[in-house]
Amino acid sequence: METYAFKTGDAVGELLKNSQRDWNAAVNHRFVQELFEGTMDNQVLIKYLIQDYHFFDAFLSMLGACVAHADTLEAKLRFAKQLGFLEADEDGYFQKAFKELGVTEKEYLGVTLHPVTKEFQKLMYSAVDSSEYAQLLVMLVIAEGLYLDWGSKELPLPDRYVHLEWIHLHRGEFFKEWVQFLVDELNRVCKDKATISALQERWNHAVALELAFFEIGYEC
Repeated sequence: METYAFKTGDAVGELLKNSQRDWNAAVNHRFVQELFEGTMDNQVLIKYLIQDYHFFDAFLSMLGACVAHADTLEAKLRFAKQLGFLEADEDGYFQKAFKELGVTEKEYLGVTLHPVTKEFQKLMYSAVDSSEYAQLLVMLVIAEGLYLDWGSKELPLPDRYVHLEWIHLHRGEFFKEWVQFLVDELNRVCKDKATISALQERWNHAVALELAFFEIGYEC
């Protein structure tokens, strides 16, 4: 584990132990290597970004649910702040990337969702429907923590915007602080082994889907 946010012995560290193989496979996936090298085929990136764009709605729903169900005012305000960041920065990246890659609005909005994307959406919305803060945090810790892990690799950076900016969005002090907040919150609400055990299935499922999602662009 490369990011400082995860520590052996705490709740998140215990959850991670049972998915370490899939987590490491995702962090070191061919997709990540080609992204840093700037050698990724445009069609691979297009397939990935179009599918990833359709996570945006579910991801925003999870953040909104955390504003509703977090058990402290401080946490509610932090989630609200992140919602503003996503509107300004991440959505902006998608629009610029699609333009650079020649993807029309009709293409990225009207695409048929991949089975992995559908399953991931279902898992995210099930966390929203649960109204349980811990279930929501599991999804967010994985979605953001795994990306921080690969985004923080100490490798030469690519020159092209579509590669470089996707890396920049998932590294740096602001993103590290955000992930650390999520990890600290999940550790705080997981006060016993029974709670950790109850979250393990969702955690493992989400990590496996993160790995499968990187494969989408390489399918014929």
